Amino acid sequence: MKQINRRNFIGSTTNGLAATIALSQMPMLLQSFRRLSDMPIGFQTFPIREILSKDFAGTLKMMAGLGYQLTEMCSPQGYAAIGFGSLVNTRPSEIKKIINDAGLSCPSCHFGFGELSPDKIDERIEFAHQLGLSQMICSTFWLPKTATLKDYQEAADKLNKAAEKIKAAGMQAGFHNHDMEFAKLEDQLIYDVLMARFDPALVKMQFQTEVINLGYKASDYFNKYPGRFISSHLSDWTTDKKEAAIGNGVIDWKEFFAAAKTGGVKNFFVEMNLDKFKDSAAYIHGLA
Repeated sequence: MKQINRRNFIGSTTNGLAATIALSQMPMLLQSFRRLSDMPIGFQTFPIREILSKDFAGTLKMMAGLGYQLTEMCSPQGYAAIGFGSLVNTRPSEIKKIINDAGLSCPSCHFGFGELSPDKIDERIEFAHQLGLSQMICSTFWLPKTATLKDYQEAADKLNKAAEKIKAAGMQAGFHNHDMEFAKLEDQLIYDVLMARFDPALVKMQFQTEVINLGYKASDYFNKYPGRFISSHLSDWTTDKKEAAIGNGVIDWKEFFAAAKTGGVKNFFVEMNLDKFKDSAAYIHGLA
């Protein structure tokens, strides 16, 4: 697998030209913000679920103090067994109040695929409304390793159906990738098969930058599928695939944010270990 080094990227003539072009597109991304540093940055709650379960309000205030303005929740009901069980009996309106009282807003939430089934979707939409969401993201299909392309296509069809109801309710449905969608079946990349199957008007994508470790760049996909994305999970990685704070790894973040405009990305959520959150926010807010 070819590793991508940010310094080598900038240094090469051809890629240096590409970087210059990408940087020239930065003003388009910033139509609503004077500087990139003014753009609200979010964090995903999953990496800090253990401390959230012990002190939800206090942890959110701590994250706001680290430089974050947005958060992305995980559905307490769908994630009850993996870290969010302490919030199952808390009313979504109360969760929203706690988030807002911490100085944060929550436009997005992850839901398990099963939560978006025909017998549960209406209740989940009501939960989303009470939480004040504008985006409901399917966290992936979690199909078995024996799944075929047909299985992925049928799952995509089911999400399209759920997304019809989500859209009718005034929200945007989305799909979050993991590394399994960047594997190949029948000599086709699963991610590209899903992009062909999802209705672009109903299901937007949430791109996880961690797949840089598999050789796939978010910016390439934002440019390949313009307007198909709603948000992105941000993490950075070294050439030997170790997690690094944003700006300390191989990803060219100015290129990333420039391409994100083309992709249609509205929200950015850092998703890393707790010790990387502070430096990551500082780096992003320091970008010109």
